[in-house]
Amino acid sequence: MIWRLRKHGKISEEEEERIERKAVRLIACTFFILGAYVLYESVEKLYLHEIPNPSLLGILIALISLIVMPILFSMKYQTGKSMRSKSLVADSKETLACTFLSGALLLGLGLNYLYGLWQADPIVGLLIVVYLTKEGYATLKEGELCRC
Repeated sequence: MIWRLRKHGKISEEEEERIERKAVRLIACTFFILGAYVLYESVEKLYLHEIPNPSLLGILIALISLIVMPILFSMKYQTGKSMRSKSLVADSKETLACTFLSGALLLGLGLNYLYGLWQADPIVGLLIVVYLTKEGYATLKEGELCRC
C-alpha cells in the first residue's frame, strides 16, 4: 500500500487507475495466500491433534493486536473511502482479518485451558478461511477485474 499511496496525486488519473487496479489484484492475492496458509495450519492441527502451547509473549501480542488492529482497520477503511481507493479499503479488511486471527488464538487458548477443547483454535481458523476467501473474491469483483 505504501507503493500505491506514494504516487497518489502525483501522476495522471489514467496512471493512478492502472496502479489502483494492480494494487487491488495484489491484495486479492494476499487474501487467498493467507487463506491457504490458515487452511493448511488449521487442518494440520486438527489432523495431528496438536494441542496449543501458549506463551506469555504470544498472548500479549494477541491482546495488543486485539486493541490496535480494529483501530488501524477503522482508520484505513475511512481513509480508503474518502480517497475512493478500493485497494486501501480491501487492505483494511485484511487488517480486520488479523483481528479475527488474534481473537481466534485467544479463544482457542481459553477454551483449551478452561474445558480442554484444543480443537477450538483450528475450527475458528477454518471459519476465518471462509471470510478470507469471500473477501478475496469480493476484492476482485469490486475492482471489476473478474466477471465470474
